[in-house]
Amino acid sequence: MSKRARDDDDDHHHHEESHSHQKRMRLTFHDHLSTLSDELILRTLSYLPLSDRITCLRLSHRLQSLADDPQLWKAAYYSRFVRPRASRIPGLRGHDTSVKALHYSSKLSKWLEDDHLVRRGKKTNWKRQYKLRHNWSIGSCNVSQTTVAEQASIPPLLVRLYENIIFTADSTEGLRVLSMNGEPIILATLPFTVETKSQALSPKPTSLAVDASTSDGNAIGVAVGFANGGFGVYKFDKRKSALALLYQHAPSSNGTVSAIAYVSPYILTMTEAQLLSLYMFPHTPPYRSLSDKHTVVAPHLVSSLKSHTAWPPLSLSIRASSASVSASIAYAMPTYLDGWSVGMQEMLLTPEGRVMESRLASAETQGFHSLSTDSGGSRSPSWNSRAPSSSVRNRPYVETSDYRSRPTSLSYTHPYLLAAHADNTLTVYLVTSTARELAIGPGRRLWGHTSSVASAHVGDRGKAVSVSKRGNELRVWELEGVTISQASRRRSAIGADAERSIQVRPETKADSARKAPQQVTEVQSRYKDEDMVVTKGWVAFDEEKVVVLREEQKGAQALVVYDFT
Repeated sequence: MSKRARDDDDDHHHHEESHSHQKRMRLTFHDHLSTLSDELILRTLSYLPLSDRITCLRLSHRLQSLADDPQLWKAAYYSRFVRPRASRIPGLRGHDTSVKALHYSSKLSKWLEDDHLVRRGKKTNWKRQYKLRHNWSIGSCNVSQTTVAEQASIPPLLVRLYENIIFTADSTEGLRVLSMNGEPIILATLPFTVETKSQALSPKPTSLAVDASTSDGNAIGVAVGFANGGFGVYKFDKRKSALALLYQHAPSSNGTVSAIAYVSPYILTMTEAQLLSLYMFPHTPPYRSLSDKHTVVAPHLVSSLKSHTAWPPLSLSIRASSASVSASIAYAMPTYLDGWSVGMQEMLLTPEGRVMESRLASAETQGFHSLSTDSGGSRSPSWNSRAPSSSVRNRPYVETSDYRSRPTSLSYTHPYLLAAHADNTLTVYLVTSTARELAIGPGRRLWGHTSSVASAHVGDRGKAVSVSKRGNELRVWELEGVTISQASRRRSAIGADAERSIQVRPETKADSARKAPQQVTEVQSRYKDEDMVVTKGWVAFDEEKVVVLREEQKGAQALVVYDFT
């Protein structure tokens, strides 16, 4: 045999030995992970970063089932979204400023407004909730568009959003209800008609409100204000997808109902004649089945206030608790030498409807006073403007701010009052409303928009959404921490984070994926909008969606829905 042949035999023999050795190694390998109990694996997964836990979903059916355990996602949700927010609230930690003071516990954790998710028990899909909040934090969403009117209506189309249901009102189509679960579907329509002795009239809707306090899960209350000074109360039955008129208030000589708020059994209206009126139904309007009688007993007028200093834009609010009811209006107000500011009027009532107090507050610069357009007539003492002092009249004109023009929109959800300006900025105020006082804190400017801000809306958890005048720039804001005072920052040891929350920086989607989100995120649209050039100045949101009303060049109106699920 040749030398090369012997070498080939040696190589073949060596290869067989190596293959046999690898086979023995495979046979002697033990899967220690499969011998562990589910409890131990769950405990191990709880220490892994979320990215590694997601990788485990693709390893085996068993790990996929364990990594999807609701308690793991519940703990992750608390650690990322609840605990950081709790640490920003002064006084919540008490005297213990350590991180362990807010550690996760399935029973003892401070869940704040997310407590309703805990109370629902197994009905809460914690993985879905985590994904939803994550999408909000990075601005990731799907965008769709639905045309709701082929031409602009006069008065403009009114829109409200509540629990994935959109309510629209206009003089042509009447009151409509659209479902936003998947493709928009019209659930119900009801024309606005008022029967008279001679004919049936169609009043023009000018304001719209949804009763967010509806206790019956199968029905939603809606209030509509009209140009003739009247208003109507309607009920939407979700089971039957039907609308019904519960009460029609007679027209009034006080002018158009320019704003309305509805929290059963209270209705708060503001007319063009600057008359603020609070009504109360004797009993909560019954959300009964549509086969029953629809009409309810007429409400009685609780209080009415005449104003000479409240200017639009306006924002009405009703807050009810077991001890009292607060009905308030936020408005723009002109001031001497210092441009425009914001003010607030609040009425405190007992649960039975007796007025305890009416009080005023404003965010005026100290030393400046509001202008009064005194045109005669009666006025409530609580609405009287103060006359400027001699020192103010003799003070030389000094320009102290860049936002002297009237706000383009106001939104008030206690304790946040948010004003939008035409100079691409917003101002947020912290409102203090207790049994002893009503006060509006100093405003904090928010930068980030690259064009004029047409509208902004703030929710009760400090989240706000604003839209530019052209409607092509939508921003999501986290306001908690922005309004914390300097002393509170020092006491709560979160000064750096709270200060950075004011430094608004627009981000692209790629930037948001690479690093933690800042206090504002630019939502990336996924549709072409060359023809959508003007926003109608309305934006709203709930836990899952943002809805913007926009108008095409030819006058058609469309709802643009940003879905974060």
